[in-house]
Amino acid sequence: MSRVTINVTFPEALLAEIDAAARRESRSRSELLRAAARLYVERQQRWQDVFRLGDRIRRERGLTEDDVQQEIDAVRRGRR
Repeated sequence: MSRVTINVTFPEALLAEIDAAARRESRSRSELLRAAARLYVERQQRWQDVFRLGDRIRRERGLTEDDVQQEIDAVRRGRR
């Protein structure tokens, strides 16, 4: 797989945390940031899958988005 070099800016405090995490894990900064980016992309994809599934179920059951929101609100009120 080919690689491309990019430049990214971080606040100094965040970069210090990144470097500390990389040292703890015996990784380079680049390895740590690649892993973080990979996890972010995978997580976003999983959320998209969840939303697609929810939308499919909503349509199959003939519910509107307002119906779903009302159910969410009712559950949240019940938690308090």
